[in-house]
Amino acid sequence: MAIKKIPVSSRQTEEAEENKQKIRIKIKAYDHKIIDQSTRTIMETVKRTGASVLGPVPLPTEKKKYTVLKSSFVHKDSREQYEMRIHKRLLDIIAPTPKTIDSLSSLNLPAGVDVEIKM
Repeated sequence: MAIKKIPVSSRQTEEAEENKQKIRIKIKAYDHKIIDQSTRTIMETVKRTGASVLGPVPLPTEKKKYTVLKSSFVHKDSREQYEMRIHKRLLDIIAPTPKTIDSLSSLNLPAGVDVEIKM
């Protein structure tokens, strides 16, 4: 029994090469307006350099809830509740050029925005 080799089309090999060269950017912030503004600036700089962008994909908002007693000794039923929301976005840059990487490294983002870049 002989095994037949199936020829791979050139489109499939191009897609495999593009999948190898990809930058994934994960953005976190407490304020949703700041995170939207920073994703917009990242997308504009990437498009200006000639690479294509997938996203932004809004990831689920992480909510941290804290309950604090108002009184230190008595009145246990009297409490205050606080909530901290962490908004997240995901961007994929396909086929980045060296100019794209340079422009991303020199990008000035507002304070309070955490950016993770994976290649």
